[in-house]
Amino acid sequence: MAEKFLCQPNQASIAQERDKFLPGDWVEVRPFAEVLATLDEQASLDAMPFMPEMVQYCGQRFRVSKSAHKTCDPTGGSELRRLNDAVHLETRCDGSGHDGCDAHCLLFWKTAWLKPVDGPAGTAGTQPAPDLDGLALLQRATLAPAAEGGEIRYRCQVTQIVAATEAISNTNLRHYFEDMSRRNVPVGTFIRHMAETIWKRGNGKLARLLRARNGAAPEPVRPPPARAAAPGAAPVATLGLQPGEWVRVRSAEDIKATLNRNWKNRGLVFDREMLRYCGKTYRVLGRVNRLIDEKSGRMIRLVNDCIILEGLKCAGLDNYSRLFCPRAPYFYWREAWLERVAGQEVQAAGGAVKPAAGTIVRRVKAVVRGVP
Repeated sequence: MAEKFLCQPNQASIAQERDKFLPGDWVEVRPFAEVLATLDEQASLDAMPFMPEMVQYCGQRFRVSKSAHKTCDPTGGSELRRLNDAVHLETRCDGSGHDGCDAHCLLFWKTAWLKPVDGPAGTAGTQPAPDLDGLALLQRATLAPAAEGGEIRYRCQVTQIVAATEAISNTNLRHYFEDMSRRNVPVGTFIRHMAETIWKRGNGKLARLLRARNGAAPEPVRPPPARAAAPGAAPVATLGLQPGEWVRVRSAEDIKATLNRNWKNRGLVFDREMLRYCGKTYRVLGRVNRLIDEKSGRMIRLVNDCIILEGLKCAGLDNYSRLFCPRAPYFYWREAWLERVAGQEVQAAGGAVKPAAGTIVRRVKAVVRGVP
């Protein structure tokens, strides 16, 4: 980092604080000048960028929500990845420093950017005006080298996850026990979902082995929907949903009818973890119009409807490749998977609407028939 940023915090103190932040602990984001002192010329620490969207949180206090000792690979890799000296707070990127990206990703915070405090501050302390040269450094670091033809490519925490982490071997199970020791996952939840995962994987391998011994072709790991939509005929719903509106997630059977044999509707996957929300009602957080592609860094402008619902994010509970992952990206929803709920119905139910009649039965049947 350039020598002009001289407000470097005590490095010995920072080293002692690493790995001490656990979910529920109170921390304060260090002043911007102190954060700058930890960054390299790419505005990064250990390859993890400190982004312009994070400056607004300097001097503020938050509770640690999760240890970020591991994360899934957003570029499509199937393995979990290890990240050192990092946590998640309840803070998400607003995309303001990345041309309005609508992903609302949960931010990674290196422990060197935080300091422990006893609790929430009564009033936020006055922060000095951010160093303009420092802000310029952060903004420059949001751009990667241009693609062929001069197309702009962006750089953010998600595009840099692979660079900032290392792959966790499938034979290394230590990170699962860290999920408990670091208080990310309650013991009961850990036992239940670990047992389910072991049973499903063992059962699937046994079934494939028996089929192979009998000379039968192996079944796909994820069989196609029984009522898959015809190629090129994915149902389209135009609800024009806006932030603040209430919607009910359609039944699993209704959603299956909108998916092709790859469990997609116009390119968007219906994830198995989304099944738990069928029949329930949620508020629309926003529409997704543009996203940064995690692999290429290119800005993708979505031509089809894509909705984010409040609180509906991946919990890392139903997929072995991201079991107990704390990154919690929002799920993306097609309007064909939702139905608008009248405001009067929401108010009558006290702000939440119960699942439609028969939803639980349909969900059980859907699981038996092979919904993810």
